[in-house]
Order: sequence, then C-alpha cells, then structure tokens
Amino acid sequence: MEIQKSSFFNRYRKEVCLAVILFFVAFWTIIFSRNTEASGFLQSLIESRFLSLRNLENLSRQLGMYGIFSLGMGLVIISGGIDLSVGSLMALFGTVFFFLLTGSHAWIPGMHWSFAIIVVLLFSVAVGSLHGWLIAKVRLQAFIVTLCGLLGYRGLAQTMTHDTAIGYYDAKYDIGGLEHLLNGELLGLPAAFIAFVLVSGVIFYLLHLSVFGRYLLALGRNEQAARYSGVNTVFIMGLAYVACTLLTAISALFFARYSSDVTPSIHGNFFELYAIAGAVLGGCSLRGGEGTVVGIILGTTVLLVLQNMVNLLGYDSSFSKVITALVILGGVLVDRFEIWKLLARSKTS
Repeated sequence: MEIQKSSFFNRYRKEVCLAVILFFVAFWTIIFSRNTEASGFLQSLIESRFLSLRNLENLSRQLGMYGIFSLGMGLVIISGGIDLSVGSLMALFGTVFFFLLTGSHAWIPGMHWSFAIIVVLLFSVAVGSLHGWLIAKVRLQAFIVTLCGLLGYRGLAQTMTHDTAIGYYDAKYDIGGLEHLLNGELLGLPAAFIAFVLVSGVIFYLLHLSVFGRYLLALGRNEQAARYSGVNTVFIMGLAYVACTLLTAISALFFARYSSDVTPSIHGNFFELYAIAGAVLGGCSLRGGEGTVVGIILGTTVLLVLQNMVNLLGYDSSFSKVITALVILGGVLVDRFEIWKLLARSKTS
C-alpha cells in the first residue's frame, strides 16, 4: 500500500502540490474576506465574499476564458516552443469578429454571427499554420516569430480601427443567438466555463491518450531523437501552434462578448504572460517535454484565485502583476532545480 501511495505521488506530484497550494490560497481568502457581522465564525466563513455566488460565477467565467488559451500555450511549451503573440491575436481576432458582424470595414463584409465565428476560427488556423511553417519548417526561432506577431498583429488591429474602439451594437443581423452562445448559462454555469470543460476534455485526450500526445512529448524532450524515430516533427510542431492560435480565437470570442467592444491598443494586453504563467505554474517545463492538462488547469486556477484574493482583500490591483511575475519566476526556479523530483525522492525515502 505504501509503495502504491509513493508511486501515485511520484506520478502526480506536481498536481498534488498545486492542489494543496490552491486549497491554502482559497482558505486564506475565505478567512480574510469573511462576513464579520455574522453571528458565528462558521457562518461568517460561509457568507464570505469569496464564496458568494456572484464571485464564484465571475471566477468560473474568468477560468473559462483564461483557461482555454492557457491550454493552447501549454501545448506549445510542451513542444519546446513559446508563443508571445497570444495577447495581440486576442485583439486582432476580436477586431475582425466585430467587423464581420457590422460590415463597417471596406474590406470585410458583414455577415451572420455564425458565419463570422467560422471565419475567425479559419483565420486563426491560417495564422497558426504560418507560425508553425516559419518555426518548424523554415527553422526560425519561436521567440522571434511570435515577438513579431506580438507587435504586428496589434498594430494591424489598431490600423484597421484607426486606434479606436469597435463594438457589435451596429450588427447587420440579429445577434440573439450569439448572446446565448457566448454569454448564456447552463445549469448555472457560464458558457465560457462550459466551453473550457469541453476543450479541456479534448486536449486531455489529445495529449494523454493519443499518438499525437506521445509524439508531442517526445518532440519536446529531444527533437532530433524524435525525428530519427520516425516522428514527423514538422507536422507535430506545426499542429501545436495551430492548436494554440485556434484556442486563442475561441477565447477571444468570449472576451469580445464579455467586454462588448474591443480597443486594440489595450485589449488582451499581457495575456500571453498569464498563459505562460498558468502553464509554467502547472508544471510545463520551458525546456519542453513535460506538462499535463490537469496541471495547466490547476496552475491557471491558482493564478486567478490569487488575483481574486488581491481584489477581495483590498490590495492595490497593480499588485496582481507582481504576483504574475513571481509565479513565472517561481515556476522557472522549480523547473531549473527540479524541485518536483526532490519532493518525490523525499516522499519515497
């Protein structure tokens, strides 16, 4: 029995540690956001602002929106790459989507929201294919390619809108169905969270139960060895970048509806850092070849709960950026010194 427990901890040590961290962060927030006017201590905890239905609903919606593109970033990091263009793509996809709804751009025709969603998703696949081709086939550095995207995509969105906000209020067709799809609820859960659960299931299957996942992990560990083993590394790496931009587009649709308009100069700012932070905190190694879907979900959740704690406890909102920086640094240090393995060894001994 002891051997089985040690084996379980060795296999899921990152996820177990993250779950413990999440529990303590949530408990800390509940304690210090409790209702001090309640009759008893237990009652004050139950009525804390953290456990309020409104806060939990907002938290689940944020988890859905941030979690979707964090999963895409996780796939890229597992492949041994990086994508710095996520935030700028968020602005560009949102801008294109609203232009498709309104038809207010000379080069973009107005259309029904269902066709607009399909066009945005196809556009994201094209962008991801370009990234994959430049990085996997042409052999350009992922950092350089996506850094150019970080600058270029946001600049393109600003040029299209003349650096002003664009919304969907002048949509050419009825958007009632769009409201229900992107802003509705199912069993009391926000649509973004439901989409996140579905996407997580698909990514879990691809990464942990399919040949693609085995090839992706092998690619991240040693690209040359994977190529000599018969793995089409160009295709697998390219597919990782396509998945990342596709998931970014899905998330962008929810963010665009949630904000009701897009101002390209600020929309999606630093989102690539949130995605990297969630993936790295979740156990994805920046050297590639390591990472799990459960870890990415837990890492993103911990990050959002920490930001929620900052808001509920009345700290300066800018402090959340400090938390993000510390999370990334902490994740890199854990990976650099292989602290997860040290924990596993101490548990076994």
